[in-house]
Amino acid sequence: MFASLTGLGLASAAGLNAYVPLLVIGLLARYTEIIPLTPAWAWLEHPATLVSLGVLLVVEFVADKVPALDSVNDVVQTVIRPTSGGITFGAGASAVQLSEITEISGEASGMATTAGGVAWGAVIAGVVIALLFHLAKALARPVVNTLTLGLGAPVVSFLEDVASFLTSLMAVLLPVLIMVVFPLMVVLGVWAARKGRRAREQRRAERAAPRHGTGPGARPRPGYGDQYRQ
Repeated sequence: MFASLTGLGLASAAGLNAYVPLLVIGLLARYTEIIPLTPAWAWLEHPATLVSLGVLLVVEFVADKVPALDSVNDVVQTVIRPTSGGITFGAGASAVQLSEITEISGEASGMATTAGGVAWGAVIAGVVIALLFHLAKALARPVVNTLTLGLGAPVVSFLEDVASFLTSLMAVLLPVLIMVVFPLMVVLGVWAARKGRRAREQRRAERAAPRHGTGPGARPRPGYGDQYRQ
């Protein structure tokens, strides 16, 4: 159970920021005994990996706080965040208790674990979870930028980074809290996605209205003979 909750929390955090949970796992594995990684995931604690993740995190931190550039970044992250979710779910869950996640994957979903110690059922689950949170984030950001004239982008982005970091720590240190945090994140994600969809539909309607003469500011075309009535 704890293995699944750990993976669930890490994958959710990856949907908000791909590099935070990867760095949390790598740093804790390298400098503490809290999360011993299996050989299949030992590369996460290698110094070269940690330095690379740190540089990518800085780039992500800056790009995600600039209006317009944040949307471009979200397009690029459509592949990266789900990949991070798969890695963090697989690595985090196996570090807590590989046998438990293997049993869950084998019995519930029929997914097998390779000889190298990778629980592919966990990896796939992490990809799906991170992708869903990423999509909610990507849909909501343009709405925030529009409503706040771009001023809300850095604030919301910073809050997402904090949420990703705290969720990652809870997933490793107190995975039972994920039973409370994850449903709240799902509710917020659904709300953000619906808000973003409604805002896009409203913008399309506003663009189409002037062309068809149905907008609030549109004037009716003068009919034949109107000029003679005046």
